[in-house]
Amino acid sequence: MSDTPENPKRDYRDTVFLPKTDFPMKAGLAAKEPAILAKWLGDDLYAQLREKRAGRERFILHDGPPYANGDIHMGHAMNKVLKDIVVRTQSLLGKDAPYVPGWDCHGLPIEWKVEEAYRAKKLNKDEVPVDQFRAECRAYAAKWVAVQREQFERLGVMGEWDNPYLTMNYTSEAVIAGELLKFAETGQLYRGAKPVMWSPVEKTALAEAEVEYEDIVSTQIDVAFEIVEAPNAPELVGAFAVIWTTTPWTIPVNQALAYGPDMNYVVLDNLKQRYLVAAEPALLRQFVSRIVGREADQDDYLKFGLLDQPETLPGTDLAGAIVRHPMHKLGGFFAKPRPMLAGDFVTTDAGTGLVHMAPDHGEDDFLLCKAHGIEPVFAVEGDGKYRADWAWLGGQGSVINPKFNAPDGPICSDLREAGALLAASADYSHSYPHSWRSKAKVIFRATPQWFIAMDKGIAGEIDSLNSSPLAGEEGARAASAAWEGEGAEARASRSTPLPNPSPTRGEGLSDNGATLRELALDAIGRTRFVPEKGRNRIHAMVEGRPDWVISRQRAWGVPIALYVDKASGEYLRDAAVNARIVAAFEAGGADAWFGADHQALLGSDYDAANYEPQRDILDVWFDSGCTHAFTIEARYGEGTRADLYLEGSDQHRGWFQSSLLESCGTRGVAPYKAVLTHGFALDGQGRKMSKSQGNVVDPLKIIPESGADILRLWVASTDYFEDVRIGKEILAGTSDAYRKLRNSFRYLLGALDGFSEDERVEAADMPDLERYVLHLLTVLDTELKSATEAFEFNRYARALTDFCNNDLSAFFFDIRKDSLYCDAPTDPKRRAYRTVLDTLFHALVRYAAPILCFTAEEVWGTRFPDAGSVHLLEWPEVDPTWADTRLAEQWAELRVLRQIVSAEIEPKRRDKEIGSSLEAKVAIGLPDDRDRPNVTHDELTELLIVSDAVIETTAHGPVAVVHRSDYHKCGRCWRLLPEVNEDGDLCGRCTEVVGE
Repeated sequence: MSDTPENPKRDYRDTVFLPKTDFPMKAGLAAKEPAILAKWLGDDLYAQLREKRAGRERFILHDGPPYANGDIHMGHAMNKVLKDIVVRTQSLLGKDAPYVPGWDCHGLPIEWKVEEAYRAKKLNKDEVPVDQFRAECRAYAAKWVAVQREQFERLGVMGEWDNPYLTMNYTSEAVIAGELLKFAETGQLYRGAKPVMWSPVEKTALAEAEVEYEDIVSTQIDVAFEIVEAPNAPELVGAFAVIWTTTPWTIPVNQALAYGPDMNYVVLDNLKQRYLVAAEPALLRQFVSRIVGREADQDDYLKFGLLDQPETLPGTDLAGAIVRHPMHKLGGFFAKPRPMLAGDFVTTDAGTGLVHMAPDHGEDDFLLCKAHGIEPVFAVEGDGKYRADWAWLGGQGSVINPKFNAPDGPICSDLREAGALLAASADYSHSYPHSWRSKAKVIFRATPQWFIAMDKGIAGEIDSLNSSPLAGEEGARAASAAWEGEGAEARASRSTPLPNPSPTRGEGLSDNGATLRELALDAIGRTRFVPEKGRNRIHAMVEGRPDWVISRQRAWGVPIALYVDKASGEYLRDAAVNARIVAAFEAGGADAWFGADHQALLGSDYDAANYEPQRDILDVWFDSGCTHAFTIEARYGEGTRADLYLEGSDQHRGWFQSSLLESCGTRGVAPYKAVLTHGFALDGQGRKMSKSQGNVVDPLKIIPESGADILRLWVASTDYFEDVRIGKEILAGTSDAYRKLRNSFRYLLGALDGFSEDERVEAADMPDLERYVLHLLTVLDTELKSATEAFEFNRYARALTDFCNNDLSAFFFDIRKDSLYCDAPTDPKRRAYRTVLDTLFHALVRYAAPILCFTAEEVWGTRFPDAGSVHLLEWPEVDPTWADTRLAEQWAELRVLRQIVSAEIEPKRRDKEIGSSLEAKVAIGLPDDRDRPNVTHDELTELLIVSDAVIETTAHGPVAVVHRSDYHKCGRCWRLLPEVNEDGDLCGRCTEVVGE
């Protein structure tokens, strides 16, 4: 039949069963996600989920509290999304996985921001009444809690946003005070004067976790101390022991010199003076170079007698030696003799092998001097200046001011005038601690502080807490108040607390000899760390850490609610008094302490005039270390531990450690069963994000442009156990991966249009291809469960996307589109295909939901608009009998052949020799020793999507030869078949389907 205007060829497009769906290819996430989020909130999806999972095995991820002091950044977004993926995957597994978000509302970061507002108004914060200042800090924190809550919710993070935990809640503050008093009752708490890291700018002690290290350039000086006594080496009298330091400001408070008992020393004689220094050749060269002010040469070495190989003397000969302070002529403190003490910490890494000891300003200094009865003198005030009555230095600039330490500054100038300054230069580069908040340098400064002892035997004391009024139900009373205050209706929507077996300590650690350090190290050994290297990191930190400094000289926080006996200096340990303190905090929060009737709290047994109520506040890390007590135990029962803590790797020295020490110090065990750490978010070039560099990638800009699901997919796709990169190009790649996933769902929705249970086919009755895909689904299911167990969501996301892209879109969907479009609706092959598509849909939408929470909801709602949320569903049921290794091996071979044929077809398509692969006929050559695929001719052509395919024997292979088919195209299915005539009419199948 000719194709003319009078006799046009029939258009069969209306007979083809094309996919139909309203699900758009263009995501428009930025516009759609807020509406989905509003529906979740309106339906109270979180409460629905709690009700649906009530009574199930519980999985508790305890949220580490961010500071409530500003908009969220990429680190926040990454952290919260990871937590949400963990919680959602555990819920998908059928567990009761609640998520209670929280905020850290006390401490320096918030107080500093409020102080900044005062400074802008030229006001002094110290002149403001403490209750007013604390109220402003509370209001500031509340403001940012509300802002961050909305931002976290926009990320798709589902949790108990209507009842989060806040460290500034009265109930939280009461529990924090109660936990402190437990340490006091067990004798782990003490007050002492030790050097701690101190911020002169912020006028408070800092924890290690509040310090960051930056490279600076300092003044280095060599100072001579005259030796006046040397019982084991009398020839040293009159020589000068030389020390080297990069902190000139500490020289005035020197009280001793330290030497290495296992080191050797020499006396250098330059004809003017004799100098005692270490015999280490490298140190000698550096010393002479500093003295002459340039790189030393042979003449310089000759002047100092180094070319004659001077005799050495062992460090032990320095025992009992005495030196004079360079400023000894000032009398008083400076005139006291300075002993030379053996110090194992003295090394030959730098300097002169002799170290000046200022017990006020160094931990090694303090410990060595204390062992010899030498105490700090507390010469430097909280603002970093020497106190007003201190010699000639009182009232001068702060010791962290470079001018104060400069070669021409007051210290160096007076040392030079005294003839003690041998060398000074402002050119020494090194790493130095800074406050992470103010960015100013910190110092070590001895001040009276409160400490928790790391090495006191306390395990038996901890066990006795079970009978304390602060333990059990009474101890949990404060925190439980918030939970009970919700009301019965709200509580009913949440899971009933399940029994939680009490964790045990290691054998031998339950007696009084076990210390907090030992208990913590034992707990680390019993905790799962992901990745495993986290265990070694926190173990080393706990093993070597000093006693925990828990006091801060600030206003905003939980006060150290102790009474100190003015006569003895001991704090009061009375359970009844402690119970009244906790009750006062329950009623009025920590503010109650600052305006308390202390006589009422002390009761009739004590006279308030004899006791000093403490005014310092607790280290904010102690606050956050107690969150397990007022959040996990209060809501889920005493003794309940979190299944997982998840934070950045910096928290090994922060929240992970403070929580560990707090729990071990009061319960003898860790508050968590597992710890997961992730790296930091860097820019696209791997640099730390910085506003000054202009390389900050802001999640609050990405979400309105691309949507939260793009950000969530990026998080899941990264190797987040290490530092990760994010930038425009990386996000573009993530968007491309998202589009492919979305298109897979769009295809499924369209291909399943009108699917009903009447079409379903049993797996045993399906063609091999469908059964092979079901096998692949079992493999995927196993991989995703394994990745979930390992918290490896990059593996999870990769397996899911690879399955959708490689196994479905590029393979299964591609092969079976002909059957979907052109087979009759009743055809068994088409029915089998649609049955598998339905199975895939139900599995994939669930698998994707923890990561693409908004998109999965959109997909599910498109197909089942009245079926509720996808996030109420559980892990898909994948029949294990679908696994078929033999069939998988056969199809793996067939896929290799398909790749070989495709590689031969593509060049011919580019060269216009053929149009689509349907126009190709293929000869596949296989060697004699290779098995032939167990497929029919029709199955092989369908697999390869060609018009004809034959298998031949060749000497080498497999190979494929491609030519253009001589057959004619069917006007409906477009396949080139021998049965179709040159007029392009229909093939037999299409004739039958159209006829029906």
